Amino acid sequence: MTLKRRVAINVAIAFSVLFGLAAVIIYYAFASFRREEFKGRLEEKALTTARLLLEVKEIDESILRLLDRNTINAWYNEKTLVFDSHFKLIYSSIDDATIEWRPDDLAKLQNQKSFFKQEAERDFLGIHYSFGNQDYYILTAAEDKYGYTKLEFLKYALWLTFLGGTTLVWLSTYFFIKKLLKPLDEFEGQITRISANKLNLHLPESPRNDEIRLLTQAFNQMLLRMEDAFNQQKEFTANASHELRTPLTRIAFQTENLLLKPHPPETLAYLKSIQNDVQQLSDLINSLLILSKINKEEERKYFQPLRIDEVIFQATHRVKTQEARFDLDFEIVENPQFENTLEVIGVKALLEIAFINLLKNACNYSPNHKAQISIEQTAPHSITILVANQAPPLPESEQMKMFDSFFRGSNAANIPGSGLGLRITKRILDYHQASLKYLATPPDLHRFELVFHN
Repeated sequence: MTLKRRVAINVAIAFSVLFGLAAVIIYYAFASFRREEFKGRLEEKALTTARLLLEVKEIDESILRLLDRNTINAWYNEKTLVFDSHFKLIYSSIDDATIEWRPDDLAKLQNQKSFFKQEAERDFLGIHYSFGNQDYYILTAAEDKYGYTKLEFLKYALWLTFLGGTTLVWLSTYFFIKKLLKPLDEFEGQITRISANKLNLHLPESPRNDEIRLLTQAFNQMLLRMEDAFNQQKEFTANASHELRTPLTRIAFQTENLLLKPHPPETLAYLKSIQNDVQQLSDLINSLLILSKINKEEERKYFQPLRIDEVIFQATHRVKTQEARFDLDFEIVENPQFENTLEVIGVKALLEIAFINLLKNACNYSPNHKAQISIEQTAPHSITILVANQAPPLPESEQMKMFDSFFRGSNAANIPGSGLGLRITKRILDYHQASLKYLATPPDLHRFELVFHN
């Protein structure tokens, strides 16, 4: 989940929870207010009835019922009962509603003086009233139709407001966060365009003085430091390669001159060994020099269409000049689904170095000094090359480190090498956006699989 979605969801959830909590508090606060307000009205009704019945001598029970008749529409399901101290009913309002009461309710009034409760849809109030050294008990009940109607209206209003407000907040929060974090999306897009060959590109800084601008400034400073470090590394590699090529060329030339003269067999073998070591160092330096030069240029400036079989034949010729015992079985696998163009896009000198390293490995680590290469057009723009040789496969622990710099397997004890050949080959193929995998097939087959995507 992206950052803006997480922020939007968290903000929207927080608002929804707070809004819902506020709506619940408002609803229950209004319900409590309605209850207390109607309780007060019932108490006023009960006391008014008691005063009119007991204190006003001019008003008898018939007149009091007449008053009830005139005010009956003001109450719903209303009923008022008045009892004397002996729990004898002395007055009942004319409403058809009934009150379910028990002597325990009247006995409770002797101690508590009043109580209030809800029965079904009606509110029920009991109060104790003293007059003329006599105790009277009044029970009254009624339905607060208007109050419940308002409470119901409030419930639906809060519910609809919650749904509408929450929906609006979820949508507006998402678009607001998306707009707020848009500079981060642009920041991400700009970062993806920066590669090892484009460290000189700097991100435009936002005109606003915010955290994104500070992040951009910090990233640009990091790019400057990385560019300086890369340039120093490339410059050192290029300078060291140039400086080393001169003495190696002189050593190679002098060794060739010495080989032309008559020498004892031991001396000739020693000179040939020196010549092979010099050639190996020269190839290594050339590969490092080419890689350092290419990394300084635009990514595909040197790329051109190449016949991969011609590159392999050229690499085979160079290996045979150094290893006369080397032999190669070459095969082009016909695929009827695709036309065998055998064409890739790349740098010829680099691809030759890659195949030279693979073929030298096959020669040095195979008892018969022989390699097998097969080429197949596996897709309209995909070529698969298998380079194999006979030898016991490496342990799995060593297979994982095969392409590490200066790594040499347990089978390389008596074989000359620097441990950089496969690492350089991997870098060259990565530069060409090609894949390289090692496939071990017991009991005695090494295979390297190269796949080019044009």
